[in-house]
Amino acid sequence: MAEALDKIQDEVSEHADESRFNGYIALLVAVVATFMALCNVKDGNVVQAMQQSQAKAIDQWAFYQSKSTKQHIAENSADMLRTQLEMNPGLKPEVKARVEAKIQAQEVAAKKYEKEKEQIKGEAVQAAKDYDSMNIHDDQFDLAEACLSVAVALAGVTALTKKRWLFAVACVFASLGMLFGLAGFFHWNLHSDLMAKVLG
Repeated sequence: MAEALDKIQDEVSEHADESRFNGYIALLVAVVATFMALCNVKDGNVVQAMQQSQAKAIDQWAFYQSKSTKQHIAENSADMLRTQLEMNPGLKPEVKARVEAKIQAQEVAAKKYEKEKEQIKGEAVQAAKDYDSMNIHDDQFDLAEACLSVAVALAGVTALTKKRWLFAVACVFASLGMLFGLAGFFHWNLHSDLMAKVLG
């Protein structure tokens, strides 16, 4: 009779341990899935901001090219007018004065375009820097998603196999994923070039 009671108590204890272990697995999956969903939302916002920065950089460089073209046209016009003055030394003074005024206007326009180009270049460079900065956070969220996905998959296998070491490995991946996710949220300078290259 005592042996039967001991056997029943052992089975109850074993089922209680198994039930507790399943509870830990379920908790891990719930926390990881919730955090992964938050990371996906934030990553989507980061990607949108990256696209806007990239579009701004492209637009600004196109605008810069446009100003460069206008500057070259103004400089060439001034040079052509100067050449015409040199080739026609006998021009009436009033005609010569008008041509010189046009030369001066073209030179002023060329200087104005040069100044505008510097401002536009600064904006384009800043947009590219913003893109690169956001790309680091996008990589962090991508790494977080990869690690968290592995953690969920390992937790699923753990629920089937009841291997505690596998649960420990799932917890390691979950911790890495949460670390990278938090780095993305709080703009920490944490980046794994190796993992980014492997996944990128």
